[in-house]
Amino acid sequence: MSTDTTRSATTVATTGPGKVAVVAHRKKVLGGGLDELRAALVGAGVDKLLWYEVPKSRKAPKKLRKALDKGAELVFVWGGDGMVQRCADTLAKSDVPMAILPAGTANLFAGNLGIPEDLPEAVRIGLHGRRRRLDLGKLNGEHFAVMAGAGFDGDLIREADRDMKGRLGRLAYVWTGLRHVQGEATRTQITVDGSDWFDDAASCVLFGNVGTITGGIPAFDDARPDDGALQVGVSTASGAIDWARTLGRMAAGRSENSPFVRITRGRRIKVRFAESKTYELDGGARVATRKLKVRVVPAALTVCCPEGDSGEGVDASP
Repeated sequence: MSTDTTRSATTVATTGPGKVAVVAHRKKVLGGGLDELRAALVGAGVDKLLWYEVPKSRKAPKKLRKALDKGAELVFVWGGDGMVQRCADTLAKSDVPMAILPAGTANLFAGNLGIPEDLPEAVRIGLHGRRRRLDLGKLNGEHFAVMAGAGFDGDLIREADRDMKGRLGRLAYVWTGLRHVQGEATRTQITVDGSDWFDDAASCVLFGNVGTITGGIPAFDDARPDDGALQVGVSTASGAIDWARTLGRMAAGRSENSPFVRITRGRRIKVRFAESKTYELDGGARVATRKLKVRVVPAALTVCCPEGDSGEGVDASP
């Protein structure tokens, strides 16, 4: 698959901290916790600090909108991919940069960008790192930063409940996944940029903005969050043996080498299932549906990233 495409991301000039907002999932942990974060920001000279804590990621957008109404010029998001997704959905197409403090169970967006699970360094990147405009995906009206999917993946996310994820971390996804690999594939029709691409039984459909997805699986080898497109993957694996072979190929080589996987790239994707399927965005389960409407939103989000090519999507030079 060709990767020759015009990159949509642009570099945004770095300025002083100005008015800084923190939107934090108070149950998540990183370094010395939120007290250390506050001390680090004050010590770095931030004197206009807006501070919001939430017990659940779905409550973050309301606090973030309040911060924007008060003139926040930089937003630190404390949490995992779920918090990042909720805040990215709110910040999409704005000029306010997001600084990620990867405090969640899964920090795939931060990891793909080279942002470490190290509080002092993540704060430094937020205040002084390079500002990049990165793509987001949009599924049924809601933005996502890492990936979205339905079928096997959606069922897996829905049943990896919070308590299990807290105790087992990524192993929770493997554990719950074993409960679904016996499920039958469902007739699935997919069009990519207006053309018919897939019409057969499938157990999983994924849309990737970055390469590494749920559970740390390297699913999309050519994905970049700055190329103006999304990776589209479909799996026809329908049992434990099929899935073991599929995941083994992913771990050992390239995903498309699996006989149960097809991958392409597109900007607008429509999916129709023969029966309703649970779908998810960046680790958060949504309602079951028979239709998915997905598109890329180029250069939708400004993110504070490490200097240099530290991870996928960081080098956005033309």
